[in-house]
Amino acid sequence: MVRRIIEIDQEKCNGCGACAAACHEGAIGMADGKAVLLRDDYCDGLGDCLPTCPTGAITFVEREAAAYDEAAVLAKKAEALKGTAPRQAPPSGGCPGSMAQALRPAAAPAASAPQDGAVSHLAQWPVQIKLVPVEAPWFNGARLLIAADCTAYARADFHQRFMRGRITLIGCPKLDEGDYAEKLTEILRRNDIRELTIVRMDVPCCGGMQRAAETALRQSGKFIPWQVVTLGRDGNILE
Repeated sequence: MVRRIIEIDQEKCNGCGACAAACHEGAIGMADGKAVLLRDDYCDGLGDCLPTCPTGAITFVEREAAAYDEAAVLAKKAEALKGTAPRQAPPSGGCPGSMAQALRPAAAPAASAPQDGAVSHLAQWPVQIKLVPVEAPWFNGARLLIAADCTAYARADFHQRFMRGRITLIGCPKLDEGDYAEKLTEILRRNDIRELTIVRMDVPCCGGMQRAAETALRQSGKFIPWQVVTLGRDGNILE
């Protein structure tokens, strides 16, 4: 039968294993440091694995494939629970730290508690632009923060002032290879982003971060309210 099923681009796959962990049916495994579709009849075609892939290596295709076999999936799960199934080796060459996940923001401290900036407002993982998936559930309706790495070190209340209530992406155009514009364009184009805040330092290399974000805004074809905040090296807001 012809049906919708996932396809994994081996050239794009970085072997992180996030998709294998996200697949509830066990249709994806790791082989030679790359993610592979183990069996067509294990894949239900719903695509829980897609938003977890940091490189966009997984897509849907329509092709001849065995029908989804729920009974076979349940039997495999039952076997695994009994401990008779072979243990899958950990991903080879991948980084467990790049696995995408939503984080529950810490509750705001009580009014009587000292405001010492110890409350984290990080809402998702990963945060590096190079690692974050292009599509993820936490992008839907998000207020997006794109920040240069150094900004959080320059300003003590960075979590409270900039990250609170936002999805945070960070990077350094001077240290990272390539341009962020293409990936940021896809993030803006494929997701319902409500607004965008760019926070940069008052140094020339941070201009690359701002230019990439502005280019992404233009190329996305969407009208998204946005602002740029520039910090001095003493943490003061310059504009």
